[in-house]
Amino acid sequence: MIEHITYNNKILAIIIKSNYQKDGISFFTPDEFSQQLGYMNRPIDYIIPPHVHNVVERKVELTQEVLYVKSGKVRVDFYDDDKEYRESRIISTGDVILLAHGGHGFKMLEQSEMIEVKQGPFCGEMDKVRFDSVSDENVLIK
Repeated sequence: MIEHITYNNKILAIIIKSNYQKDGISFFTPDEFSQQLGYMNRPIDYIIPPHVHNVVERKVELTQEVLYVKSGKVRVDFYDDDKEYRESRIISTGDVILLAHGGHGFKMLEQSEMIEVKQGPFCGEMDKVRFDSVSDENVLIK
């Protein structure tokens, strides 16, 4: 299953649940995203030819990140660009999420391990603005 979390016609996140399966290759992100997220399911002996990537200058204005939940269960809280809480989802072992726009916060519902991939180089405190989380009693899980 693939789920797009949107607000005001802007993709806040894309979630790929662990049970997603399809033959071939699928990309879930628009071409203009600075982080591209895809899925491949190839048969035995399928070959991807060796290749190198060309040096292409790109302009990245917004950090987008991908999280793979190696183990556990995590509540992801989504916020709009004005830091207003919108809704939440639960992701768990094997799920992948691309965080594209707006804000986000996390609450570990179980001991959890995640692997994070995002653009670099890391710019320290210039990379993000922290703000208060939604209270547990106001969480809306869809």
